[in-house]
Amino acid sequence: MELTIECQKRPDGSKPNALRRSGKIPANLYGHQGTESVALVLDAKVAERLLTKASINNSIVDLNITDIPWRGKTLLREVQSHPAKGTLYHLSFFAVAGHGDTDVEVRLHLVGEPVGVKRDGGVLDVHITNLSLRCSPESIPEAIDIDISNLEVGDSVQVDQISLPAGTKYMGESGQSVLTILPPQITAESVTESEG
Repeated sequence: MELTIECQKRPDGSKPNALRRSGKIPANLYGHQGTESVALVLDAKVAERLLTKASINNSIVDLNITDIPWRGKTLLREVQSHPAKGTLYHLSFFAVAGHGDTDVEVRLHLVGEPVGVKRDGGVLDVHITNLSLRCSPESIPEAIDIDISNLEVGDSVQVDQISLPAGTKYMGESGQSVLTILPPQITAESVTESEG
């Protein structure tokens, strides 16, 4: 999913808290000229709308800085919010155009209900919910589907068994377990029932 937002260069000497009180959110853009970063400011409502659709290290954002001017594809790298209030504090964007492949986190989407759960009362035990991938900005998948409907009790899925979209490379630990179908759980109630 590609999103477009507009922002401006942050005025010199402006204080982040004063900006937030006036309905603006401080942000930074990295990687557009090597190590140099640009301090930005964007409307708080625009930032909040962006976060309802975008996810960190997964969403390409077409960033338009109207007063420099600069426009390009970026990856939402970091979102800071107030620890108690949860209000948005700061955003970081990383320019990806011209940088080749980039590292992203992609959500795993489980499709279907395992036979071992539905028929045999097993328990689905999920170990990881995201995969670390390297790919070009144009190839970032929104999610990776895993069909789990045929899994029996005792079956498991490792990352090596997941078919990745073309142009993506897994960057995590080889052989890592994604999920397992555990045997039915024995509870104290079922023990007393069987004894009675």
